[in-house]
Amino acid sequence: MKMYQVDAFTTALFKGNPAAVVVSEEWLDTSLMQNIAFENNLAETAFVKIIDDENYEIRWFTPKVEVDFCGHATLASSYVLFNEYTQAKHIKFHVKDLGIFTITRQDDGKITMNFPVRIPHLTEEFPELLKEVVDRPIKEIYLNQQAYILVLESEQDVLDAKPNFANINAIAEAYEVSTCITASDHPDIAITAASEQYDYVARYFAPHKGINEDPVTGSMHTGLAPLWAEKLNKTELIAFQSSERGGVLYCQLKENQRIEISGYAKLYMKAEIYL
Repeated sequence: MKMYQVDAFTTALFKGNPAAVVVSEEWLDTSLMQNIAFENNLAETAFVKIIDDENYEIRWFTPKVEVDFCGHATLASSYVLFNEYTQAKHIKFHVKDLGIFTITRQDDGKITMNFPVRIPHLTEEFPELLKEVVDRPIKEIYLNQQAYILVLESEQDVLDAKPNFANINAIAEAYEVSTCITASDHPDIAITAASEQYDYVARYFAPHKGINEDPVTGSMHTGLAPLWAEKLNKTELIAFQSSERGGVLYCQLKENQRIEISGYAKLYMKAEIYL
């Protein structure tokens, strides 16, 4: 079985966020997909099921759990499909509970993904321990269905912040007990601030899902971009997710609670899985 590894949200190898992609005619067994993701030990492994040349289904797995949405692995999967499986310039992913993601390949290789927004809301009800997940002052705390979003004082604070993974895990465990949610629904942690070079910068932590710090998190920007669009009074934003690898995301707010997130990708590896 063929597998691809793609660096997403970058034009250079060893930057952005690596994702593995497996394309098949039928779904593999869920436990097998989870084992492949565990073996890969990447933030995400995407599995794509072919419907036809322009329509596909997609699922995403961290080394620990299946997740309901992953942006960078969607970008990686789109790159593989456009380059290896279809001549179409527009494809659609049919996603459980999230509807249809329309994906477009631009002439310069940039890939634009149309997603539903996940609007964050300012909250004053949060675990007290949340104030101790990073070692920098927190200005505001927002929450959407994916994560707590902590707005810090400055871009430098975001770049320099040291996360406390034990506290992040404790918050996730407490959230599960209080809300009876599943392990895949734990709230993650994002930190963000306005930027001089970009519109905003961010970092993302999900140790309870097997990802201490995610290099670039496309899904999170469906919440971060609307937040900064309101703060900066603009609908087109360029974001930088700071990490050891780092990546750039081009975001545009659209009508009907949709957002386009665009980026580049680079093929790192083609491999054969022996099952």
